[in-house]
Amino acid sequence: MIVPVTEENLMDAAQVHAAAWRESHRDICTPEFVAAHTDRRQADYLRKEQAAGKELWLLLSPGPVGLVSTWGDLIENLYVLPERQGRGYGGQLLRFAAARCPRPTLWVLSSNQFAYDWYRREGFRPTGMEKPLSGGLFERELRRE
Repeated sequence: MIVPVTEENLMDAAQVHAAAWRESHRDICTPEFVAAHTDRRQADYLRKEQAAGKELWLLLSPGPVGLVSTWGDLIENLYVLPERQGRGYGGQLLRFAAARCPRPTLWVLSSNQFAYDWYRREGFRPTGMEKPLSGGLFERELRRE
């Protein structure tokens, strides 16, 4: 079941976001920076995302498993608990989010080849747009028409 993130379940969403973010960034960020992404910090981040107009969604199966946000055509914050990955939850969240977007678009970190390949298999194609980040990293834009 996918439910909207509200103040009542925000900490559940933050726990998913924090755990999955730390796992996905542990090889590209310093240990101190990764450790700083606590549940509380990610709750503040998610509140800011909501205040900016983004819709946040929490996947329950039966407890919190994954998270995604949408804003217009943009899909962001797609995270699944590390111990629950590889079971189709990410695809379920992606399909849900894409159905809410007229032209589903997302950005993938250049160092995350696994995610890039997965989004390609899910029907997303590179647009050629890139956003430079620090340390030689960049994000690549993908879109499903």
